[in-house]
Amino acid sequence: MRADGVKLKNIDPMDKIAGYIMTKRYDTLNSCTIDIPLEPMDEYIRAKHRDGVDISHMALILSAYVRVLSEYPQLNRFFVNKRPYARTEVCVAMVVLKAGGDYGQETMSKMYFDRTNTVFDVNDIINGYVTENRNAPDNNKTEKLIKVLLGVPGILNVGVGLFKWMDKHGLLPKSIIDASPFHNSLVVTNLASIRTNHIYHHLYDFGTSSIFLAMGIPHYIPVKSGKEIVNIKTMPIGVVMDERIANGSYFARAFRRMQQLLKNPELLETPPEPEKILYDPAIPEKKLYKFK
Repeated sequence: MRADGVKLKNIDPMDKIAGYIMTKRYDTLNSCTIDIPLEPMDEYIRAKHRDGVDISHMALILSAYVRVLSEYPQLNRFFVNKRPYARTEVCVAMVVLKAGGDYGQETMSKMYFDRTNTVFDVNDIINGYVTENRNAPDNNKTEKLIKVLLGVPGILNVGVGLFKWMDKHGLLPKSIIDASPFHNSLVVTNLASIRTNHIYHHLYDFGTSSIFLAMGIPHYIPVKSGKEIVNIKTMPIGVVMDERIANGSYFARAFRRMQQLLKNPELLETPPEPEKILYDPAIPEKKLYKFK
């Protein structure tokens, strides 16, 4: 049994066979761009700033995504060794630029969220994560694991190979999974912070990443307003998905919900009612306790 997920057996046959047809994660990639109107988010951020609360665009994006996971739980599935799993935690990997080093030096670890987190909770988690990893990146679990693998001559190749084998067979210890930025619900990067366009970033074949979001510098897109075409400023997000975890209709509905939340950020200020949080319908009843 995996330390980070529950094996799913009662799923659609087409979803199950997909794991045998597309055995590598790079075989499964679908990509799209989501354009999020900036004005509602900027207006909300300005209003919170007047109240003495600094909210970031990243906090809004991740808060909306965590809320979507509580309504569309299949987004938190992953495939390993041809088999589908429901992830038992909500964790997001994010790159942080190191402080005091040459431009471009990075570290990556991950943050943990609860499905009931509000935008304020998410904002605090992100701020703490960035501060910790920017000022003392060598202390995070990922960097410590890398130092171990690089510290003994010849251990890197053997160690990574062993980790891959153990991961494939569900034997990877929880301590290694916690230290690995490749085992997550989502990978996110804000390329706008380095004045770069959004991209479609690949998913890693090692680990359990099923979705990658890459935020880019704002741009204008034409939209129909009544009988006119107007240009609105949006934040483009490049999305890459493992198509095995859900069908296209499910992805479309989930990301439309995310757009709706980001057009009305006030909806993220209150937690969802616990009884309305949805869990993957394919989770065996006797294992549902792992998610609550």
